[in-house]
Amino acid sequence: MRLGVMVLATDLTMPPAELAEAVESRGLSSLFLPEHTHIPTCRLTPYPGGEPLNEEFHRMLDPLVALSIAAAVTSTIELGTGVMLVNQHDPIVLAKQIATLDHLSNGRFVLGAGFGWNKEEMEHHGVRATDRRKVFREKVLAMQALWTQDEASFDGEFVSFSPSWAWPKPVRKPYPPVLLGGAAGPNFFTHVVEYADGWLPIGGSNLRADIQRLHRHAESAGRDPQSLSINVFGARPNLGSLERYQELGVDRVVLALPPADRFTDVRGATRDQILPLLDGYSNLVQKFTD
Repeated sequence: MRLGVMVLATDLTMPPAELAEAVESRGLSSLFLPEHTHIPTCRLTPYPGGEPLNEEFHRMLDPLVALSIAAAVTSTIELGTGVMLVNQHDPIVLAKQIATLDHLSNGRFVLGAGFGWNKEEMEHHGVRATDRRKVFREKVLAMQALWTQDEASFDGEFVSFSPSWAWPKPVRKPYPPVLLGGAAGPNFFTHVVEYADGWLPIGGSNLRADIQRLHRHAESAGRDPQSLSINVFGARPNLGSLERYQELGVDRVVLALPPADRFTDVRGATRDQILPLLDGYSNLVQKFTD
């Protein structure tokens, strides 16, 4: 079981290059960054994690730019999004950006992606909330075509392009792992089984039963359940919980750093607070890393 970290990186938190170097030097396996392009002030959609919506959500750095800077100063850690709001991007451009980052980092990118919860935010990008799952599916499938085909094309309801050349191709084959973030359920698991490489649940509540449900869903669709990785996201460094995740066969646990861990507000997520937490996390690496 690999241990990584995630942080809601903003213009006020520890710079991503320094953070990435600190993560890698302590033996942790990955750094994940989330995404919000903006937060509409007219927001009516309640935040699933509970209100109020903290300041870091409208100060987030662009994750691909930040991870590119992190890639330049590291050589081993995986660089992931958790989660990227694919619906808020042109899929041809996003496929190019991801392939470029994966190419320049020598195959270290991981695409944690989600449908999105903020209806006002996605509507500003021209996506109706009622269509977000269908749009997301087409955009991911279109990107996978661009990553794997020399002459890629796609003909869908929301995404369509004629045979095209697009390089670079990702270093990781057939493409960077696609991990879907979302709540357990038959509709969500249908998406995971069809075109994803794993599940990215937030926290581990009811995880044993949910993994069994996912595996049954995969088997009924003719997919090997073991081909789907389980990646617990935004976890606390609780020894008992980590032991339970390991016993359940979880592949990766992504531990939260402030302000994502809710220990502090965005202005408190500085190197003086984060580095001691990373020191503590590093003590867990040898015990839980395969």
